[in-house]
Amino acid sequence: MRRSKKKKSIILLVLLLLGISLGYALLSSNLNIRGTTSLSSNTWNIHWSNLVVTSGSVTGTQVTTPATIKTGNMEVEYSITLSTPGDFYEFTVDAVNEGSIDAMIESFSNKTYESNGTTEKNLPSYLNYTVTYSDGIALANKQKLAANTTEKIKVRVEFKRDIEASELPTTADTIVFKFNVVYVQADNTATPVAHSSTVYTVNTYDDNFETLSDGTNTSVVWIGQAIPNGIPTYQTSGDAITASSRNLPFCLKHKIENGIVTESYVEFVVTPEMAAANPGVVAGYYPLKGEKTYDLDASTWLVGEDYISPYFEANKEVIKTAFGYSTNSSYCSESGTGRSTDLHCYNGSGLHAYARADGSVNACVTGGWGCTVSSDGNSYCNW
Repeated sequence: MRRSKKKKSIILLVLLLLGISLGYALLSSNLNIRGTTSLSSNTWNIHWSNLVVTSGSVTGTQVTTPATIKTGNMEVEYSITLSTPGDFYEFTVDAVNEGSIDAMIESFSNKTYESNGTTEKNLPSYLNYTVTYSDGIALANKQKLAANTTEKIKVRVEFKRDIEASELPTTADTIVFKFNVVYVQADNTATPVAHSSTVYTVNTYDDNFETLSDGTNTSVVWIGQAIPNGIPTYQTSGDAITASSRNLPFCLKHKIENGIVTESYVEFVVTPEMAAANPGVVAGYYPLKGEKTYDLDASTWLVGEDYISPYFEANKEVIKTAFGYSTNSSYCSESGTGRSTDLHCYNGSGLHAYARADGSVNACVTGGWGCTVSSDGNSYCNW
C-alpha cells in the first residue's frame, strides 16, 4: 500500500564526484600525447565548463556544497541532503573540446560507493541517479566530441516520489557517486551522438490508409514507431501550419530519438488577433502532450478505469493559460470521472482545445477540423 509522502522524512546525504579523464591515442609510432600540448599547431584541450543547476532542484534539498567545477576544470563535486520523497538535485555541465583534435569516448564508469568512497554498493531502491546527455540520450563508447564543439551532460539524483514505505531508509545514509569519462583521440570508429530531435507534421487521417508490414501506415504517426517516409516533416510549427492545406492554428509535434517517435503533441496557436478579440486569452504557442494508454491491436486498456495520465494536469494548465482561465473561466468546462475526465476550452474566435485523463489531446476549430493524439498512441489531423 502506498504511504503518504508527507509522513516520512528521511535524511539522505549524497556526495558526487564527476570526473573527466584524458587519454590520448598514439599519433605516430613514437609519439604519445599526454597533456595539453601542441604538435604542428594542433592542440588537445578537453574540460568541463558552464555548470548550471536546474531551476527548482534546490527546493526541499539542502545543499552543503553546491555543484562546482574544481580547479583545473577536470572535476565536478557537490554535496546535498535529500530529506523527502520528490526532492532532487540536477545540473548540466558542458564537456568542451577546445582543441583542434577530434575526440571520442574510450570508456566511462558510473558507480555507487559507501560513505568511505571506496566500497562499492548497489544503488538504493529509493533513489534515481542518472548521468546522460541533456536530452536524455545515454553515453556510449565511441561517441564523438569533435574539435571546437561542446556536449551538454545532465546529472540528476532524486529521492523517488512514488515508493513503498518498506523501501524508505530507516537511518541517515551517506552515498558517494563517482562518474568518470575518458576521451581519446577519435579514429574512424567514432560515431556522432544520436541526439533527439523535434519535428512537426500535419499528416491527415485517411480511412483507406495503407498498412505496412511493420505496422506503420502512410498517414498516421505512432508513438514507438518511425514516422512513415511519405509524411513531410517541418522544423517549426509555423512552417507546418503554413504548409498545410488549411493553414489552421494547430499541428502535430513529435520528439524523435534514434529514429523512433518517443513523444507526440498537439501544438495549437493563439494568435494576437484572437487575444485582442477575447479578453483574458493569451497569445502564444501551446503544446499538449499525448500518452498511449490503449492497445489498439488487443482492444484493451493498458490502464485502470480510474487512471489519470501524469500529463493531464500539465495539459490542463497549458490550456487554462492559453484561454485566460484565471480571468474568464467561462471559456472552459471539465466533466467526467477517472480516465474519462475531460477539460475543454474554447474562445469566441472558434479555437477549441481538449485534454483527457486517458492521455488523448486535441485542438480544433468550430466545424471539426483539427489535430489529435489519441490514447492508442497515434496522431493525425482531419480536414
